[in-house]
Amino acid sequence: MEISTLKKNVCLIIAILCTTSVMQIKAQSEIEVDLGADLVNSYVWRGFKQAGASVQPGISASMSGFTLGAWGATDISSVGKKEVDLYASYEKSGLKLAVTDYWWDGEDAFRYFSSPKDGFNGHYLEATLGYTLPEAFPLSISWNTFLLGKGNKKENGDNSYSTYVELAYPFSVKGVDMGIAAGFTPWESSVYPTSGFKFTSIMLNASKSIKINDSYSLPVFANIICNPNTEDIHFVFGISIK
Repeated sequence: MEISTLKKNVCLIIAILCTTSVMQIKAQSEIEVDLGADLVNSYVWRGFKQAGASVQPGISASMSGFTLGAWGATDISSVGKKEVDLYASYEKSGLKLAVTDYWWDGEDAFRYFSSPKDGFNGHYLEATLGYTLPEAFPLSISWNTFLLGKGNKKENGDNSYSTYVELAYPFSVKGVDMGIAAGFTPWESSVYPTSGFKFTSIMLNASKSIKINDSYSLPVFANIICNPNTEDIHFVFGISIK
């Protein structure tokens, strides 16, 4: 039942993305399209290293607070590591609601729409609730819970509802955009994995645009990420292309 539900959700998101393409033709002035890619030396997600040097493309379409998009990552330092995520979100007055379909099985897995087997986990479905305070104090908090997915199961087969909560605060220093963030799992999680309340990501990030010529600047960013749960640390550097 769960695998069938996941397939239906994936198909639904893809259908919505196709519908958005038709809407763009009819109302180009109302839809904003964002297309770009990051090149990073290491792919770290919520404090856990997912892959080595990676290319991470993304595309999204937004209108009236609604956004539909796709994001992916391909490890260029090894063969077989690939991720494709589809998401839908709505934002208004600082409030954000989102649902994301994650597919992490990569090139060694069966087809994208196949049922998980032989060690592969298939798709994961996550719901997100976030809120950002007014500009005077733009602290943001997000609550992310996995609702479906084979890899989200406990050893006894129960859904672990793996959850990650993050607080983030942006600031700037001498023209450099920076931010601090802290994320934790509030209870036992199968996805990350943790045995209970654990901080998995303490991050300091910085970004700026390096002027190449009078008409083009290259955005670069760097993240220092510490995972207290695994006693690990990562230094991520990336280049954004848009």
